[in-house]
Amino acid sequence: MTTVRTPPLFLTDVVIVGGCGRVGLPLGVALASRGLGVVLCDINAAAVQTVNDGRLPFAEPGAAQLLADAVREGRLRATTDPSCVAGAETLIVVVGTPIDEHLNPDFSAVPTAIERYAGHLRDGQLIVLRSTVYPGVTQLTERLVQRLGVAADVAFCPERIAEGRAMTELFELPQIVAARQARAAARAEKLFRHLTERIVQLAPEEAELAKLFTNSWRYIKFAAANQFWMMANSCGLDFERIRSAVRYDYPRAADLPGPGFAAGPCLLKDTMQLAAFANNNFALGHTAMLINEGLPLYLVAQLEARHRLADMTIGILGMAFKGGSDDPRESLAYKLRKILTLKAREVLCTDPYVRDERFLALPEVLRRADLVVIAAPHPEYRDLTAEIPVIDMWGIAGRGVRL
Repeated sequence: MTTVRTPPLFLTDVVIVGGCGRVGLPLGVALASRGLGVVLCDINAAAVQTVNDGRLPFAEPGAAQLLADAVREGRLRATTDPSCVAGAETLIVVVGTPIDEHLNPDFSAVPTAIERYAGHLRDGQLIVLRSTVYPGVTQLTERLVQRLGVAADVAFCPERIAEGRAMTELFELPQIVAARQARAAARAEKLFRHLTERIVQLAPEEAELAKLFTNSWRYIKFAAANQFWMMANSCGLDFERIRSAVRYDYPRAADLPGPGFAAGPCLLKDTMQLAAFANNNFALGHTAMLINEGLPLYLVAQLEARHRLADMTIGILGMAFKGGSDDPRESLAYKLRKILTLKAREVLCTDPYVRDERFLALPEVLRRADLVVIAAPHPEYRDLTAEIPVIDMWGIAGRGVRL
């Protein structure tokens, strides 16, 4: 006699663990905007309340109205209650692989997150890993789920968005879907076809490397631009004039970026993960780290060669890790502040997006400082009018001083 298993019944389409963060929330809003029922599970009670009030806990253009509509219509809610996981057909885990203080990957983050919800996992669920992971973590997750005795499918579908463009790129960029089992791949593909028809299928290990390659490639390109800028600057030449000439109607140089701080929560971290995967035989990645992380030191050294910093008040304009963002994570502006604190009489900081009681308004910084450095290319600093020297490696201020 054949036993027929009744398909499990689930209360909601998707639960996103870490759902109120900068990766999970835009994804949840996007899925809810396409008609799915979404629950955002997060340990940040303040962010959960903000979301349930229909408001964004951080800036993300294009998301505010979609979030408000989804909450009002009951398609999206947030909670700190881990039991919500039990009712999800699909569980999306937005926890990546961090690096420790020695720049080594910490493999425990994803398994720890899943074990935290182990008592609420159910047979028949699809578990999707969304954040960047070290190669092999998807397989580690598969073994963990099996050890927990849960008959769930596992897929790795890395996020590919840039902050500030999430609500465009979630719908326009192709989605990578990776799973070892055909059923898991088909279920993950069906999920993400709510957002895009362009699906790229890979094996889990291929997808894990694809994500690391992507971020490492960007980090290396930024390092090349920063090295070129330092070369030109040290000779008293205008790098932007050179870059413009190189790129003018010349497609093979069209992707040469401008100089500036290459920072944030992903690029250095993922380059170091790839280095660890290559047994630390990744000369390009390590060199990129030395160049990009050394840029604040170069700036200060150049200032020291021209000014008596001990007698000066220095202003830092922009503390976010990139222009137009309210995200200060891993921003090199803080490294610049730390170095200048040792060298200058006083250091003043300002940012129109990042909230910090220590920061001052831009007019006050311009009034009190003897010199300012643009550390984040916020649009508010374009064509900046100031009576003091403006150090502008980004080339946005119009009259910035070349070091």
